[in-house]
Amino acid sequence: MVSVNKGEWDRSRGADANHEFNRAWLAACQRVLKPNGTIWVSGTSHVIHSVGFAMQQLEFKLLNDISWVKPNPPPNLSCRYFTHATETIIWAAKNKKSRHTFQYKLMKEINAGKQMKSVWTIRPPSRDEKRFGKHPTQKPVELLERILLASSNRGDVVLDPFMGSGSTAIAAFRLSRRVVAVEADGESIDLALMRVCAEPIQVLLLITIHQIDLDLWPESMDRSIAARNFAMETEVTVRLVRSERNFHFIGASRREVVFSVAAVDLQDAWQKFRRSSVAATEIMFIVKAETEIYLAGEA
Repeated sequence: MVSVNKGEWDRSRGADANHEFNRAWLAACQRVLKPNGTIWVSGTSHVIHSVGFAMQQLEFKLLNDISWVKPNPPPNLSCRYFTHATETIIWAAKNKKSRHTFQYKLMKEINAGKQMKSVWTIRPPSRDEKRFGKHPTQKPVELLERILLASSNRGDVVLDPFMGSGSTAIAAFRLSRRVVAVEADGESIDLALMRVCAEPIQVLLLITIHQIDLDLWPESMDRSIAARNFAMETEVTVRLVRSERNFHFIGASRREVVFSVAAVDLQDAWQKFRRSSVAATEIMFIVKAETEIYLAGEA
């Protein structure tokens, strides 16, 4: 038997808790989604049905469910199931009043002059896309590019609440979209930064890192509704328990992170860089990332 351990974030807390979490983050996305904006969510049978039901509960307007077919999928070693070769991607608008964007003519052009169907055959991430490291749920940039081309315009803002390895950000930059990406895992952030910085494009990066625990409820819930009522009844005090500042040096010839260090300020970081084994490397720019961790309690 083969065990696939993707990390603590992927461990189930039970069907009810999992569904409440899906409903909570979907409600948060719906709150910031523009009136005519759309959302795309991919997943396997373990989660996608809960996502679809939560969307119905929140009164999203379901537009399509895409079947992403993966050629040459990994074999099923247990020989007790059909080989998993697809993922479902749900495309939905904010609500029934939304007049969503769909680039019909472009999709038809991409599909050799025929209407594009809801079954997409796209290969998994290539070896080149994984040269900086692997992520257990990494999506191919080609898939994200098709999604963005189909449902957005140049200059639009793309929100990715689970950035992972940064494929959505890369696709957005390549297609002249702006992107806001959120990620809780430090290793995934490092991987995404290396991938973005290796792109032959000009990117303005604004990175803010916060790890704040203000969740006084033991289970996840829809903050867009409950938080307002709770805030009126309960005063919250926070205590800073950890603060750190890291500097990431991006190479000029190799557009990737060549050196990372914790330092008091930029001058301190430069001094540590000059004493390092890569001091001779020409640097294009430096990314400063600050992390603050707070614990919360009732006043």
